[in-house]
Amino acid sequence: MTARAADRSRYNRATAHLDAPIAVVDLDAFDANADDLVRRAAGKPIRVASKSVRCRALLERVLARPGFAGIMSFTLAESLWLARAGFGDVLLAYPSADRSAYAELAGDPKLAAAVTVMVDDLAQLQLIDAARAGGQEEIRVCLELDTSLQLLGGRVRIGALRSPLRSPAQLAELARSVVRRPGFRLVGLMAYEGHVAGVGDAVDGRPLRSRAVRLMQTVARRELAVRRAEVVRAVRAVAPDLEFVNGGGTGSVQHTAAESAVTEIAAGSGLYVPRLFDNYTSFTARPAALFAQPVVRRPGVGVVTVLGGGYPASGAAGADRLPVPYLPEGLRYDPQEGPGEVQTPLLGAPADDLLIGDKVWFRHAKAGELCERFDELQLIEGDRVTATVPTYRGEGRTFL
Repeated sequence: MTARAADRSRYNRATAHLDAPIAVVDLDAFDANADDLVRRAAGKPIRVASKSVRCRALLERVLARPGFAGIMSFTLAESLWLARAGFGDVLLAYPSADRSAYAELAGDPKLAAAVTVMVDDLAQLQLIDAARAGGQEEIRVCLELDTSLQLLGGRVRIGALRSPLRSPAQLAELARSVVRRPGFRLVGLMAYEGHVAGVGDAVDGRPLRSRAVRLMQTVARRELAVRRAEVVRAVRAVAPDLEFVNGGGTGSVQHTAAESAVTEIAAGSGLYVPRLFDNYTSFTARPAALFAQPVVRRPGVGVVTVLGGGYPASGAAGADRLPVPYLPEGLRYDPQEGPGEVQTPLLGAPADDLLIGDKVWFRHAKAGELCERFDELQLIEGDRVTATVPTYRGEGRTFL
């Protein structure tokens, strides 16, 4: 029996009393992945990206482990909710225009002490001030550095379109604006190198592309390490008491941790390990989050149909954004239908061994987006479900 077949048998035994669709997290794999992230971070604390987890119980579980500290959130409303729930260090990773949430933040000392907001434009500071509604609490601020690799005088750009701040001078100028502005305190700097941390460099069947990605990432890491160090020096000259410099992501943990200018690493997808994180040479990990759909039809030889399953991930549309049939091994989509809104035909020899009501296990393309489809996660240890915990959705929280 292969390791994957053994996992299928274990998951089926653990959830035999539950009807699909269901979502599960294998805690043995989750904890092993957490340990591997800590190993790769080499002593630097890991701030957990909540968008990749979207379950308070699992955020609490990983933050209780040595090597993890703080949350990186994705909306201001989520940040305030987490702070009210007792999470004491929440860094909002994206600028916000949520005026009512800023009014709450500025009016509550507990929230203001726990939440740090992201800024990369003077206009964002102005928006926050206009939204205070009389609240006088000091707002903690983090600046974001653009990490993209620019070649040929900027005519070629590789990396996400995020911050407009690229040079040490630009960051230092905005840092001075924050420091001089009453009601704000500059506490951090963030630089997320998504073109390194979030792009696989060993894609099956595409050796030339994989080689090109590895070359790009090597060049990008070297350029960014130099520029990030220069930016940190420039910002610290303005704000000597800077509390943290955040960088990295699941795919670049060990490389980012090696930079002396970086004080903490961000990671989250590496806990669940969705399918987009299979194609990396820098690490290997165990899939921990899966969902199961029930077989509801057997249209013919070598074909079964499961209920639903059309859960595409965000990003540029493509086959890599689709969930992948994972267990039993050997199933594939019908190219004419793909994963559907209400039914999904699956082809392959294993279909002939599946009965009506059997579970087919899938992996989502991205990590936390799975939790937008399910109210609960079944937590599996060994071959038993040991807990059922709500996702953000299950707690009535859909922040985006």
